[in-house]
Amino acid sequence: MVEGEDARFGRGAGQSVATLDEPTFSRIAEGHRRELQVHCYRMLGSFEDSEDLVQETYLRAWRGRGSFEGRSSVRAWLYRIATNACIDHIDRAARTPIARRQPAFSMEPASDTQGLTEVPWLQPFPDRLLDQTAPPDAEPDALVISKETIELAFLIAIQHLPPQQRAALILRDVLAWSANDTAAALDISVASANSALQRARATLKERMPARRLDWGPAVDPSEAERHLLQECIEALEKSDPDRFAKLLRTDVRVTMPPDAFWILGRDAFVAGLVAQFDPESPAYFGEWRAVATRANRQPAVATYVRQPGQTEFRAQVLNVFRVEDGLITDITAFLPDVFPAFELPMTM
Repeated sequence: MVEGEDARFGRGAGQSVATLDEPTFSRIAEGHRRELQVHCYRMLGSFEDSEDLVQETYLRAWRGRGSFEGRSSVRAWLYRIATNACIDHIDRAARTPIARRQPAFSMEPASDTQGLTEVPWLQPFPDRLLDQTAPPDAEPDALVISKETIELAFLIAIQHLPPQQRAALILRDVLAWSANDTAAALDISVASANSALQRARATLKERMPARRLDWGPAVDPSEAERHLLQECIEALEKSDPDRFAKLLRTDVRVTMPPDAFWILGRDAFVAGLVAQFDPESPAYFGEWRAVATRANRQPAVATYVRQPGQTEFRAQVLNVFRVEDGLITDITAFLPDVFPAFELPMTM
C-alpha cells in the first residue's frame, strides 16, 4: 500500500529512498500524482504544463533520491521538488499577463479597464480529477482542494506574483506549511519566506474580485447551481437569448483566453447571442447543444454547434462560470482543445 510504504520513509525514519528499486519508488510517487499535479497547476495556471511538471518532478526525484534523508515525509520531499521545478519552468517561460484592450463589445463606458489583465496560458482543471486528489486517509493538507484556492479568479490573480512569492503563498496559505518548512523548500531564510508571503498577500488582495466572500464555492454543487446550468443549456439549445439574459448579472464579464478579447455587460453579451441565434444574421452559428460539467470547482457548460449543411455538432467552447447570488458574474470561455481533459467528445 502506498500510504504504508510512504510512512516507512517518513519523518524521523532515518531511511533513504535511495534503497528503493524503481518499481517501488514509482508506486510511492504515483500515489501523490494527482495532488502534485494540482500543486503544479496552481503554480502555473496551465493544465497541460501541470502534467509535464509532474513528470519532471518524478524524474528529478528519481535522479536525486540519494538526497532524501528521512527528516520529512516522501510527500513533503516531492512537493519541494515540484515547487522548485515549477519555479524553474516559470523562469524559463518568462510569461507575463497582458493588459486587456478596451472591450470588444460594451453597452456601457469601460472606465474600469485600467489594470485588468488576461492570462493567455490559463486552462481549466476538470473537477473529475480534483475529486481524485487524495485518498480518504491522506494527510489533512491534501484535502484542501475540496474547498480552497482552485477557482479561476484565484489562479488568474496569483499569476501576477513572482515565482517565489507565488510558491510561498501556496505553501503557507493553501497547504498550511510552517514558515520553517516553506523556507527550507525554497532554500531561503525564514525572514525571506515571511516577507515573500506578506508581499504576495498584498498583491492578491488587489487582484481578487472585490465581492469575493470566500476562497471558493462549496464542494458539492447546490441545487440552485444545477438549476442555473439547466436553464443555460435550455436557453442555448432553444436559441433563447432573453432566457439566457436572466441568468446574468448586469455587469457580467466574458473573457476568452488566450486572447485579450472580452465583453463587458449583459446587454452587449446578449446582443451577440441574438445575432448568433438568428438564421438570417451573417453572424448565425447554427444549432446548439450543450453539456453540463464542472471545472475548478465552478459550474461549466461545454457547447457544440451544428452549422448549416453539416450533419454533426462540433465542439465549440467550454464556458466556466463564476456565480454570485444566483447570477453569472464572469464567463471564461476556453477553446475546444480543452475538451479531451474533461472526457468530452469533439463531436456529437
